[in-house]
Amino acid sequence: MNAQFEDLYDYDVLRRQTTATMFIVRVQESTLVFGGNQSADVINLDLAERFHPRRRRGGGGLVLLQPDDLWVDWWIPAGDVRWQSDVRQSAIRAGHWWSGALPELVRARSYVHEEGLVGELDHRVVCFAGRGPGEVFVDERKAVGLTQWRVREGILLSSVLHANSSSDVVDLLAAPPVGIDGAIAHHTLASLGIENVDLLTQRLRDGSGPWATRHLFLTA
Repeated sequence: MNAQFEDLYDYDVLRRQTTATMFIVRVQESTLVFGGNQSADVINLDLAERFHPRRRRGGGGLVLLQPDDLWVDWWIPAGDVRWQSDVRQSAIRAGHWWSGALPELVRARSYVHEEGLVGELDHRVVCFAGRGPGEVFVDERKAVGLTQWRVREGILLSSVLHANSSSDVVDLLAAPPVGIDGAIAHHTLASLGIENVDLLTQRLRDGSGPWATRHLFLTA
């Protein structure tokens, strides 16, 4: 079944955006986000409805966004100096924006995964269960998840550092694969000891900019 969910963004409007923009996004309520080509069969829809399902464009698996998550997206229009034709290198650059912002806020050293996708194939139903290019890790545990959507007008790089565990997503799966609980264990703002989220956001902006900055609030 390929259920029709509301898009996460108004992508037609985004494609007309000619200014490089950093989006800082909050959700009103927990929101389950499907990958662009992901089938709704992977979840129990009756249970998932309370998590306000939406669909993003771009690859990857399920992501459970929650109100206090630090969700940061960058829209890079074609022609901007930060636009790259290489998919992996675009992701890696965004990962280094994050890792460059973390020192002094996080005691442990972070690193950016620069290789291809790593992880069990059946675990990829959930985005945080594997390792993809550009994703940021601390002590071998994922801290920042990353995905991207590419069109002729530009690139949308989407990233999130969760405020809390997103393990509730496992309970929504129609057939949870063996080992998925451990695979999606990730860092949170609290486990990294990050208290000043505004400072982290500012450092992300300064280290990757200049950008126009927009704050969005996604209602249920």
